[in-house]
Amino acid sequence: MIVEDKVIVELKSVENVTGAHKKQVQTYLKLTGQKLGFLLNFNTELIKDGITRVVNGLEE
Repeated sequence: MIVEDKVIVELKSVENVTGAHKKQVQTYLKLTGQKLGFLLNFNTELIKDGITRVVNGLEE
């Protein structure tokens, strides 16, 4: 059995990541049927501080 899971990656360079940005990734996940997405904000000192994980089908 071959399973093709993909990851959605949304790139941003904004002062602050808002709920609207997270909802945008959630919408992409729902429309594509994928389960995992990342929101990467490059406007941070450390890139690890700009990574937000978004999962389709789980409550926050």
